[in-house]
Amino acid sequence: MASKKAPAPLGPYTPVVRAGDWVIVSGQLGIKDGALVAGGVSAQTTQAVKNLKERLKEQGCTLNDIAKTLCFLTDMDTFATFNEAYVAGFAGARPARSTIGVAALPFGGAVEIEAWAYKPLAAPKPAAKKAVTKKAAAKKSPAKKKVAVKKAAAKKSPARRAKK
Repeated sequence: MASKKAPAPLGPYTPVVRAGDWVIVSGQLGIKDGALVAGGVSAQTTQAVKNLKERLKEQGCTLNDIAKTLCFLTDMDTFATFNEAYVAGFAGARPARSTIGVAALPFGGAVEIEAWAYKPLAAPKPAAKKAVTKKAAAKKSPAKKKVAVKKAAAKKSPARRAKK
């Protein structure tokens, strides 16, 4: 049984990177086991989406985390076929999308899909509050507190203001 692992990159690039809260997946072709899948645009789109899912999984993401895809077709006359396979592959996920017609794609591909997913990194846990030490508690003695309270009360007393 073939693994679900995404294909190795076919060039000098990184297939998926995290940049802060963003996960960027390089363009995925309809490649399986080192070769383009047979079946034209529909089959290549289906495989490209599968490869995209595997790349996202490497960074803890799913198709639902994708904010934007950029899709390339070598023949815009195949857009309807591409769109049908894209919608089926993405199930209920509907990221923003651009589809561009290009003269050619690497390795003779008919379809390539790039994606930008938004997946915030886990927020750091707040530092635990430090317990008040005996030394800190001793610095604020009750006698000093009483004097401070009496001074504050004296300033507010109407009788004291009238004597001045």
